[in-house]
Amino acid sequence: MKLKATLMDEKDITRALRRISHQILERNNGGEDLILLGIKSRGLPLAEMIAENLKAIEGIEVPVGALDITLYRDDLSEISDLPLVHETPLHFEVKDKNVILIDDVLYTGRTARAALDAVSEHGRAKSIQLAVLIDRGHRELPIRPDYVGKNVPTSKSEIVAVKIRSIDGNTCVNLQEIE
Repeated sequence: MKLKATLMDEKDITRALRRISHQILERNNGGEDLILLGIKSRGLPLAEMIAENLKAIEGIEVPVGALDITLYRDDLSEISDLPLVHETPLHFEVKDKNVILIDDVLYTGRTARAALDAVSEHGRAKSIQLAVLIDRGHRELPIRPDYVGKNVPTSKSEIVAVKIRSIDGNTCVNLQEIE
């Protein structure tokens, strides 16, 4: 893969997540009944960063959980004959809560659809909203995010790579070209 551009640095990401945090509070009339679910793997640290922002803004502790959507993917058989599936234990109820799904990149919409199925397994939420750091277009399903850090028009020969310090050693968003 060839690096075409750095789309966001750490300051840009921090600023976008702060804006998303404010939008979440505004849309939900505060943080009452909120739950943040980060879609593994990079959605989880983004959810944790948003939770920190919500605490700094409103002084509230919003529960954060990890959501592994592997079992709910519609391309499971294409990934591997024996895909590695992790159970997603949630240590709180989603019933009658406003669930915010958080992911790094929205592309075809298939990951978001799988996440909706995974959340439904845990109960009936009051609402489910979607926050993404990057929306790169090319939807195959009728999925639209509620909160977007940055819209990045891409071609199908490009990859948007989100890097998070706790996983990758640095924090940025790169646009790469498949060679």
